Amino acid sequence: MLLAALSSVPQAGAAPGLQPAHLAIIINDAEPNSVEVGEYYRQSHDISPANVVHVNIPNRPRKLSAEQFSQLKERIEAQLKPEIQAVLMVWSAPYAVECNSITSAFTLGYDMAQCVKTCDPGKPSAYFNSSVDRPMTQMGMRLSMLLPVDSVDDAKAVIKRGTASGFAVPAAGAYYLTTSDAARNSRAAFFPPSGMVRQRKLTVTNMHANSIEGVQNIMVYQTGVANVAKLDTLRFLPGALADHLTSFGGDLQGSGQMSSQRWLEAGATASYGTVSEPCNYWQKFPNPTVLLRRYLSGMTALEAYWGSVLWPAQGLFIGDPLAAPYMVYRR
Repeated sequence: MLLAALSSVPQAGAAPGLQPAHLAIIINDAEPNSVEVGEYYRQSHDISPANVVHVNIPNRPRKLSAEQFSQLKERIEAQLKPEIQAVLMVWSAPYAVECNSITSAFTLGYDMAQCVKTCDPGKPSAYFNSSVDRPMTQMGMRLSMLLPVDSVDDAKAVIKRGTASGFAVPAAGAYYLTTSDAARNSRAAFFPPSGMVRQRKLTVTNMHANSIEGVQNIMVYQTGVANVAKLDTLRFLPGALADHLTSFGGDLQGSGQMSSQRWLEAGATASYGTVSEPCNYWQKFPNPTVLLRRYLSGMTALEAYWGSVLWPAQGLFIGDPLAAPYMVYRR
């Protein structure tokens, strides 16, 4: 059913939705890597200097208090033009606001109630599974993503993959792994069935395994484990999305579980993880069916990922927001 629906998406069209002109780049002037990578991103995606916002966040704190974040958001929004629909924060930290991710706090507002008990259900995002082209104009939501810059070379590699995506539609694979970790398989019911989406040259593989090895054509990889093995044997295509359902994937500087940043270092272009204990509600993680449908319809990584998470308060979106390997198919 899903594969048939994806196959029926129109073959070509204009490119509405998020464009480079709609994206603001937020640079932390206190961090040289942020300054260098932010300018590289601007040039790579041909974004106007007028879309660059400068802030000063000293000491790279992992987490901001609600009050600190409120002041930061005010400084950012004071510099944004009305047509800006999304922002990219170019730094590795801060990535959390109390128990919220900094991306969700920016887009949806700080959710204090979620922090009373992080394992409680979250608030639904109005953007979930929506087809809105201008989220700020139409819904009052500026989508956001964070690009880690611990390594300038790694960050530039992510950007290069983001800009390379969309030049041609590659023959690719999407891999969905139901693992032996039962608690982290809560979204497995939403894994698309194995099959071929011919109009996208995409082969879907739905399998029971704890990892894949030596695969060279990855466009999507979603699994449920605390630490993903054999990443160094894989090849991700430009624009690839990859994430693992675990409690602290969004804790970029944590050590107990694999950080979602490891996906970017392995070759993915965007990823997702939670910054505080979410418990294993599938609603707090990317819905695989929704994510794949959105991405194959030509949406950007930012639009596809944000629209795939129903309760995103704790979830951190990272990578290149403008990656769009299937943009030619956008309605």
